[in-house]
Amino acid sequence: MKELAGRLTALDPDAGAAVRVIAYFDRLAESRAGLEALVRGAAVLAGCPARLVDPERRVHVRVETDGTRRDTGTPPDPAWPAVRLSPDGTAMLWLERGGEGAGRAEAVSGPAPVVRGGGGDAEHGGPAAATVLDPRPAHTAAPGQVPTPSTPSVVDAVILERAAGAVRLVLDRTRGRAPADDPALVETLLDATAPEPARLHAARRLGLDPTAPARALAPLHGRPRVVPAGPEPVPLGAGHAATDARRPRALQVPSPSPQAPSQGRPADLAAAQPASVAGTGPTLAPAVPVPGRHTAPPESRLPAGRLGVGPAVPVLELPRSWAEARTALRFTAEGTPQDPGPRVVHAEELGGIALLADLVAPGAEPPPDVRALQTAAATTPWLSATLHAVVSTTSLRAAAVEINVHHSTLQDRLAHAEHLLGWPIRTPQGRLRLQLALTMRRLGRP
Repeated sequence: MKELAGRLTALDPDAGAAVRVIAYFDRLAESRAGLEALVRGAAVLAGCPARLVDPERRVHVRVETDGTRRDTGTPPDPAWPAVRLSPDGTAMLWLERGGEGAGRAEAVSGPAPVVRGGGGDAEHGGPAAATVLDPRPAHTAAPGQVPTPSTPSVVDAVILERAAGAVRLVLDRTRGRAPADDPALVETLLDATAPEPARLHAARRLGLDPTAPARALAPLHGRPRVVPAGPEPVPLGAGHAATDARRPRALQVPSPSPQAPSQGRPADLAAAQPASVAGTGPTLAPAVPVPGRHTAPPESRLPAGRLGVGPAVPVLELPRSWAEARTALRFTAEGTPQDPGPRVVHAEELGGIALLADLVAPGAEPPPDVRALQTAAATTPWLSATLHAVVSTTSLRAAAVEINVHHSTLQDRLAHAEHLLGWPIRTPQGRLRLQLALTMRRLGRP
């Protein structure tokens, strides 16, 4: 390898330097070096500080160019060259350098001394970082200048790629996979027929505490997820407008006078609804329960869109949480004017309404009230959003505000809707019947 690197250097300095980088990290990997030794190697080879940040595993390692570990709470600069450890993960390896011409080939050409200071990785006893390669200070933006992402040189790109590959193997070997990283482990954890030791092993590999409660998540699109039952993340994505933290009861018959809303617990997930159809004030008798909102931790990476959330249970009872999460998913809506309603539903909040899921089979012949609702909605574009506002607010005036129409306009719409549906919807009994019809329409979707 040394002979090949020497020949390549004579022809192309970048190619020769890249071969030396590959050989260096291969030696570290063969010696089973730890995280600090690998980050140190990247810093010394690149001639600038290197930083490894993995929020999901709570790993933060930063090493200076002289091989000294010096962690900092300052966030990474987006302009620095970086690489993700996995395509859809949050863990990243950074080189704290910007500007053009960083990582020139001459920085790694020719014989190089060995750094003995700083030792190896304290955790794994890896070798000290070898080969000091002409360290240079990072380029900084002028005062008032907005930094732009720098394109890594050939050498920097190879350093990042080889170091990230070695770091990923060490993390998987020593700290387990990041949550939801291995679909096979999640499948085992949610399989009620799998042996208990296998499920406990899967939980540990996924980074879950076997003694702490967890909950299953059922996204409409994507793989099942399992998360700890502590402060829960809010699904990311467009259309998740902020709502209040009030938490109404399901299927209550509205009274003529407004009632005080009940308060939701801080750990609840938010109802992800667009402002055009989501409630902004106190809500009563929604088609399905609307959970409260709270701030998501920065490392949260949950699927956007419709999501069923299972109850918090011991790890060995996660198959039950998964089954209830799938039931909750059936009560969700797209949150659009054509399909108004909450995108996120907690199984714990359904209560007795969850029994409807056993009575209405997906794709089956809909009940008469649902057929009437579907026929009316097909010819009246405003109908679905209007009826949802009626059953999810405390009064008709609140419903008019919800859909941004005048109160008299809403009265005209409801009179027309009653004619199309065939029953009154401005009485308590009529609202309950309408609410059941809206819910059964969601449950009947194939």
